[in-house]
Amino acid sequence: MSDRRQLLIVEDDDVFARTLKRSFERRDYAVRVAASPDEAEALLAGWRPGFAVVDLKLGNASGLVAVQMLRAADPAMRIVVLTGFASIATAVEAIKLGASYYLAKPSNTDDIEAAFDRSEGNVDAPLDARPSSIKTVEWEHIHQTLVETNFNISEAARRLGMHRRTLARKLEKRQVK
Repeated sequence: MSDRRQLLIVEDDDVFARTLKRSFERRDYAVRVAASPDEAEALLAGWRPGFAVVDLKLGNASGLVAVQMLRAADPAMRIVVLTGFASIATAVEAIKLGASYYLAKPSNTDDIEAAFDRSEGNVDAPLDARPSSIKTVEWEHIHQTLVETNFNISEAARRLGMHRRTLARKLEKRQVK
C-alpha cells in the first residue's frame, strides 16, 4: 500500500475512533489511532502517513498541538481537524498551524475524504450577508478564550469575567463534545 493511503486518526473518544478507523479501512486506508499528541508523535517515529484526522479537544490536550507536530513531521500531509468545538477562532488557528481543512462534528467519512482532496479555497463560497448574532459572537469569543487558555475552563472563565459554573453551563447548552 502506498504512503498516500496511510491515515493517522488522533481522537480520544475510543468508540468514535474505532468507527472512523473501520470506515476508512473499508476504503483501503491503512489506519493507526492515537489518543493524544504524545501517542501520535510516538507513532510517527517509524511511520509517515499521508493523511491525518485530528480532534480539536483531546482530553486535557489541544488537537492544535497535534496539528503543529504533524505539519512539522511532514509538510505535505493532508490534515483535517474534526471537532465539536467549531468556531472561527479555532478554525483560523488550525489552518495557521497547518491543517488542510476544518470540519464541525457531526461529519462522516465522505466529508472527511472530500476534505482531504480540497487543496485550494473556493472563490464561489457563499458570503453570508447577515451579521453575526450576539449569541454567535459570544460563542466565538468564548472559544477564542478557550484556545488562548489551552482549554482550561477555570482560566477562561476568569478571563471572560464570569463564574466557572456559568461558563460550564454555556458550554453544556451548545452540546460541545
